[in-house]
Amino acid sequence: MSVMLKTYQEPPFCEKEILRYAGCKSYDEELLQLLRACIKEVRGKLSYKVCYRELPVTITEETCDFGCLTMQSQNLAKNLKDCKTAILFAATLGVEIDRLIAKYGRISPSKALLFQAIGAERIEALCDIFCEDMAKEKGVALKPRFSPGYGDLSLESQKDIFQILDCFKRIGVSLNDSLLMSPSKSVTAFVGIKTYLDETEKKSVNKCAACEKTDCQYRGV
Repeated sequence: MSVMLKTYQEPPFCEKEILRYAGCKSYDEELLQLLRACIKEVRGKLSYKVCYRELPVTITEETCDFGCLTMQSQNLAKNLKDCKTAILFAATLGVEIDRLIAKYGRISPSKALLFQAIGAERIEALCDIFCEDMAKEKGVALKPRFSPGYGDLSLESQKDIFQILDCFKRIGVSLNDSLLMSPSKSVTAFVGIKTYLDETEKKSVNKCAACEKTDCQYRGV
């Protein structure tokens, strides 16, 4: 299957999620007003692009064979257990959010922090919409998405992912020598395709509950 491209309209902003990403366990009206000013400034300026391929997958112990690439990861193998196919995708918001973060990093650290949090909330919203879209389009259930850097899936796998998806050509995302993506608010991930969810997955409505990365700074905030 060739690399496909989807572009989405701007999803609704979730103030509660943005504040969670900003590390704010409590907030006052002044902070809410500042956040709303930041949302107003960024509204309509971001792109919401995803490129993806659907791949066959065969799991053998800790080996995940996708035909065009092979990944060694016990955690990814566990995530894709019982799946015959998976979606490999890359998503991005474009460069404008990085420009705003850099701009306010010089003149307003509080705004820079909020734009960082907005970027985190926006890319998560984009990934959620894409996965919901694919599940509906294919009439299937999807496993929780799994990205390089989670568990034992090495960041080195980004090199293969970028080559397979041709991320720069498709959505303008590049990978530097330190394996960091540019624009920074970009994500790559595997999503297993299933025709049903088991009882554990049904109960894991919270993405943090379904994630094994227990040292994440955002977990339980």
